[in-house]
Amino acid sequence: CFKKYDLIMDEDITIINEKTRNEKIKNFFVQNKKLLLSSILSIIIIILGFYSYQIYKDDHFEWISDKYNNALIEYNNGNKSKATSSMKEVVEDKNETYSPLALYFLIDKNLVKDKNEINDLFDILINNTSLENEIRNLVIYKKALFNADTSNESQLLEILKPLTNSKSIWKSHALYLLAEYFYSKNEKQKSKEFFSQILSVNNANQDIIKEAQKRLNRDLSD
Repeated sequence: CFKKYDLIMDEDITIINEKTRNEKIKNFFVQNKKLLLSSILSIIIIILGFYSYQIYKDDHFEWISDKYNNALIEYNNGNKSKATSSMKEVVEDKNETYSPLALYFLIDKNLVKDKNEINDLFDILINNTSLENEIRNLVIYKKALFNADTSNESQLLEILKPLTNSKSIWKSHALYLLAEYFYSKNEKQKSKEFFSQILSVNNANQDIIKEAQKRLNRDLSD
């Protein structure tokens, strides 16, 4: 009898515990209904926002691609003015793929005569465009090349500082440009210093190493 009674009591306690637990869960949802609803709504908004942004990015990338290709067509059809305007807009759009291509096209075809304007476009790529690190370094090097003939020593050193103070694959190119710059100015000691630095760069371009060694042996040996 006692065993039966104990079993019945255990069953009653279990039922009571389940009812209590269910009641607690129910009360929790009732008391926190607004918080739960706002949390669910926030999650839905985040998910929708993420997918909407992805759709926007895909559509925008297609739009900038079309704009770049249409500018090429305009240029080939002889409409240089419209091509130039469109290419500038592509640069100003700060697209990691087409903005650098557009600037290089403007430079290669000599479509913008004002050097300050070209430098402003370079700065948009360098400072305001989400480029991969070595792509940004390449843009910096190209800016230095563009300005090498007209810049003074301090200006060229300032442009190339992000490369010469880094471990970039473009460091040896930057050092070579500076070495040749000073050589052209007949500042041979400075030139020699930069050529010598190239030989100690771990990831230096092999062709640049060879050219630097030639310069040191042929033109700058003591």
